[in-house]
Amino acid sequence: MAFYLKKHADGISFKIRVQPRSRKNMVVGVLDDALKIKLTAPPVDGAANALCVKFLAKQLNVPKSSLSIVSGETGRIKIIRLTLSKERDLNEVIRQLNSLAGLTKGKA
Repeated sequence: MAFYLKKHADGISFKIRVQPRSRKNMVVGVLDDALKIKLTAPPVDGAANALCVKFLAKQLNVPKSSLSIVSGETGRIKIIRLTLSKERDLNEVIRQLNSLAGLTKGKA
């Protein structure tokens, strides 16, 4: 099962489904067409969104400033935009996303 991922000239967009107020921050896998992520933060005053960006940046080894929520700021389903300038870095991030989702064998 795959999740929504779209390449752009300067990066990618991908869909996530956030479950706030979880015990720990983790990627669970794929649900429907979204990467499912559990976060400890509550969905109040943007806390879950801020943690979401921070968590994804750490998991993908990219700067927080390269990630933005382009859709779904107030909902559980979000579209994340990742902007990178180098094609090589972009392909590595796509491999890491697939690994996090459990779609490939190997480590991120």
